[in-house]
Amino acid sequence: MKFVDSASIVVQAGDGGNGCVNFRREKYVPKGGPEGGDGGRGGHVWLRTNSHLTTLLDFKYKKKYLADRGVNGQGARKTGRDGADIFIDVPCGTLVKNAETGEVIADLTGEDEEILIAKGGRGGRGNQHFATPVRQAPRFAEPGQKGEALQLDMELKLMADVGLVGFPNAGKSTLISSVSAAKPKIADYPFTTLVPNLGIVRYEEYKSFVMADIPGIIEGASEGRGLGLQFLRHIERTKILALLIASDSPDIKAEYRTILAELGKFHPDLLRKPRIAVITKMDIAPADFRVPSLEKGVKAVPVSSVTGKGLKELKDKLWKEVSSIVRSAVTQEEFQG
Repeated sequence: MKFVDSASIVVQAGDGGNGCVNFRREKYVPKGGPEGGDGGRGGHVWLRTNSHLTTLLDFKYKKKYLADRGVNGQGARKTGRDGADIFIDVPCGTLVKNAETGEVIADLTGEDEEILIAKGGRGGRGNQHFATPVRQAPRFAEPGQKGEALQLDMELKLMADVGLVGFPNAGKSTLISSVSAAKPKIADYPFTTLVPNLGIVRYEEYKSFVMADIPGIIEGASEGRGLGLQFLRHIERTKILALLIASDSPDIKAEYRTILAELGKFHPDLLRKPRIAVITKMDIAPADFRVPSLEKGVKAVPVSSVTGKGLKELKDKLWKEVSSIVRSAVTQEEFQG
């Protein structure tokens, strides 16, 4: 399936039905009073998360979503039927903005989360509501109100526990294919990965975490060079960043500093996330290779996705960090509750 992580759509809630002008007409009641019914409410438009969706591809083909209008009121004080609501399914992690103002309307991250995005118009009142002692036979009713209309910009930010970040050809795709069931395209040239990939990493019995591999970033990615800017937002929600550098890099320390600089330029909060360094392609490293010290408090883990060297240690470390963050978040929620 093609990966699409941004889309623009128009949503239009239904108009309310018109109120009815009608008078009671029965045998032996020549001058019956007003009995026009109210119009029904127009249909609402809802957004709803669907955990089975992983892309905004559908919105590239359908751009406009219209809810039904309310049915007009009828005689005998009969209220018209409400217009049917419509529900638009989006992936978890979808950020919704008002296209005209740029205001964030919703950040939909939970499963089966619903939000009312456009309200249907209220039905108009029938002439029965406008009778007074002075005006006993009103020959008018209210029209239904217009439903709300909005143009929405949607951005998808993947929901993952661990985000893999590194230069092109750093071995991110090979790593995620080695520790999960993900099958990204792999080749020995830069920018093999053109879209983000998600993989579920199984850990021991009944434990797992989600890993995201994004296209490689290069110096200047935060200003739009390469593919980095387009996909860096997909690691904003991750709990941990794994910074990958190949053992055959001309300057491992300089590459590490460049990655940190680009992350900080894109969004300073990325530098506040826990991170680990991963030295990849250890199967081609020379015998005298020594893992350099890259940053205080950040231990680099050497791995080879080809031979499997270091993968267990890496999964141990990632699971420890992920579970620690989850426990901390749960404790904080319980404290606030």
